[in-house]
Amino acid sequence: MDNAIDPALLDPSGEGADLVALTRILCDIPSVSGDERALADAIETLLRACPHLEVLRDGDAVVARTNLGRERRVVVAGHIDTVPIADNLPTRLVEGADGADAVLWGRGTVDMLGGVAVALALAVELGAPGTAPAHDLTWIFYDHEEVDSALNGLGRLARNHPELLRGDFAILGEPSNAGIEGGCNGTMRVEVRTHGVAAHSARAWTGENAIHAVAPVLGRLAAYAPREVEVDGLVYREGLNAVRIEGGIAGNVIPDACTVEVNYRFAPSRSAAEAEAHLREVFEGFELVVTDAAGGARPGLDDPLAAQFVQSVLATTGGAPAPKYGWTDVARFSELGVPAVNFGPGDPLLAHKDDEHLPVAQLAQCRDALRAWLLDD
Repeated sequence: MDNAIDPALLDPSGEGADLVALTRILCDIPSVSGDERALADAIETLLRACPHLEVLRDGDAVVARTNLGRERRVVVAGHIDTVPIADNLPTRLVEGADGADAVLWGRGTVDMLGGVAVALALAVELGAPGTAPAHDLTWIFYDHEEVDSALNGLGRLARNHPELLRGDFAILGEPSNAGIEGGCNGTMRVEVRTHGVAAHSARAWTGENAIHAVAPVLGRLAAYAPREVEVDGLVYREGLNAVRIEGGIAGNVIPDACTVEVNYRFAPSRSAAEAEAHLREVFEGFELVVTDAAGGARPGLDDPLAAQFVQSVLATTGGAPAPKYGWTDVARFSELGVPAVNFGPGDPLLAHKDDEHLPVAQLAQCRDALRAWLLDD
């Protein structure tokens, strides 16, 4: 497979980038978490051909920056990995009927290679002769967002090259239906464990069944009423769900251990420590082990640059700011003191679904809104 990105697709001297073709190329280079190298190579090659950009590489994360001496710097970031392919590649473009917009189907179209295509097109264009942006720009295309937070490429950059994440404002190209989604929920995964005594299933009374012992755990989850929490004017919806259960070694053995993996999505007003304390209350009496945690981010829309961005974008795309229910890397920027929002094409409700698809009109809509703001002095 030819993994190169044709520069002609992004030629700013022509009619503008062919965002649909570019998105298809990005999606059709498989980039499931852990297998991003081919796509990172293609992105790096394209950006290194741009004289106005300084390009750096860390693992499978690619960073490109302008150095124009502007007073402020804006960071635009997006992850290049996807969840596993589910017989939904290569992409397919379905033309709309009766005036309806065309739709691009396939893994990554929504989460979030459509957003990456928008950022990549603007990275090539802005800073080239004749298109001087109002701010210096940092473009970050990174790996391993869809897996354990310890592997996250943006987190690795923050550890290895924190100076590359510095800025006055950050935009994550996560799908937001071309609107603004502020902040994000935190996420925590825990294992609730039960223990029993192994025995032959023909003589079950001599053992203790660890799978049966998780019935109260599932009962508490089924009865749990998640909160809706207002944070800085946006209402975040929480969630507490079992996402995996494991137990047993054979069809004739009473299991002596069982584990229920639980995912908690919590409002950004609650810290990770507070989230853990809450889960220990919910599952009191059971062994609980935290396996992964990432705090959320408050909306930050009161920051002057963020407010300016929101006003400019929504004047083009319409709507009002909404909360981001999932966890995104706006939280990493928030930890660094950089206000950040989510803004990108695609319906976030379709992220990770087998029928993931994107109205292609949102690609140009997001590109045009972001370009107008970045060029506005």
